[in-house]
Amino acid sequence: MTTKKLIQKIEELSMNALPAIQMNVYDGWILRFADGYTKRANSINPIYFSNEDLNNKIENAEQMYRKRNLKIVYKMTRQVSPENLDRTLDKKGYFLDSLTSVQGLSLKDLDVEIKHNAIVYNHLQDDWFTNFCNLNNVGEKDQPTLKQMLRNIIPKTCYFLLCDDNNEILACGMCVLEREYIGLFDIVTTEKYRNRGYGSKLIQNILKWGKDNGANYAYLQVMLNNAPALKLYSKLGFKEIYRYWYRIKE
Repeated sequence: MTTKKLIQKIEELSMNALPAIQMNVYDGWILRFADGYTKRANSINPIYFSNEDLNNKIENAEQMYRKRNLKIVYKMTRQVSPENLDRTLDKKGYFLDSLTSVQGLSLKDLDVEIKHNAIVYNHLQDDWFTNFCNLNNVGEKDQPTLKQMLRNIIPKTCYFLLCDDNNEILACGMCVLEREYIGLFDIVTTEKYRNRGYGSKLIQNILKWGKDNGANYAYLQVMLNNAPALKLYSKLGFKEIYRYWYRIKE
């Protein structure tokens, strides 16, 4: 598979893994809306071939987001259409934000050793959701939106909690499996237990679950300013496939 096709595939998988509340397809661009919760779910994804005049198209897209009182956010990769989109947005005052590495790992020959079993939920449960919101500082206002987005996921999804012997939460995360690819999302360790290897143990549980359920490849997204996470994923064998970033206008 060419890099261009792989980028498009993982971008599609990522959108399916966190569905927006509303979506509009506009001349090869996917416009996503989720009441402002996360840039990812409230962004323009220009991943397919574009025909319309670019300046006109940007203006029309801006109007759709302003109508909903949302920032205008583009999720960018080096495979966007048209090719000059990033330069054009820069000239129009869109600032660059959240440079992120998309990393992958082949599971075909991976031998996963589980040293600390996680609690596994095959469906969204209130216990997992409450802990997830606490660890990720999701405010009460955004929780109904997030819960609806999670309930709208169509591919096979699994939720993980790592606890100690006293049932104290050590780490939390989730994964979405589609087309032999397992995406790892929102891996977070309780602050006082960070840098003790619990994130690695949680990920090993997720990768084992993925292999057991037919995944041959894992992917995740990590911001380039998150040095501890980059180090962790590197130790586990993840390697960068491509990068994405946002172009934003207030």
